[in-house]
Amino acid sequence: METIIPIKGAVSFQLTLDPTVWIFDDRKLDLNTYFHTKKDEEDADTKYMREVGAHWSREIMEGATFPPTLKSERKFDRKGMETGTFGIELSHFLKNAEIKPEATKIVIECQEDKEHTFTIEEANTLIFKYSQDGKPLNDDGPVHVLFGDGTNVDNPIKNVLAIRAE
Repeated sequence: METIIPIKGAVSFQLTLDPTVWIFDDRKLDLNTYFHTKKDEEDADTKYMREVGAHWSREIMEGATFPPTLKSERKFDRKGMETGTFGIELSHFLKNAEIKPEATKIVIECQEDKEHTFTIEEANTLIFKYSQDGKPLNDDGPVHVLFGDGTNVDNPIKNVLAIRAE
């Protein structure tokens, strides 16, 4: 089984995705809780202003803090990474690939010449599940494609080979 997924077609930058390294990505989603918690919709500007305000207040109260050093202050939940079920939103990768304006759809190519077609708006809501109970999806992976609303959690799109913008 190939673990590399190319993004190709009508994109400015053809990307090669490697799901085996996403476990360390800060954008990962815990799929054990993701579909069961209510999401607060907040626009990017409001979120930015809130975070900058909190940072400013903290600096006034506590003084400036410096970024992590080589002895990183960032802690990883090793137990959670070894037992968790994780995914990542496809929108991050589509944004980096820069879909060309003439493209109107995203096609997910799977084994046995199966294809699943989505509009670009729908594709931006898709989630790539890459880990189940701390293990990579070796048998029918490297990723499973889940809809953003979780309606296909029990029957995801499997055996993904490539993503193509048309």
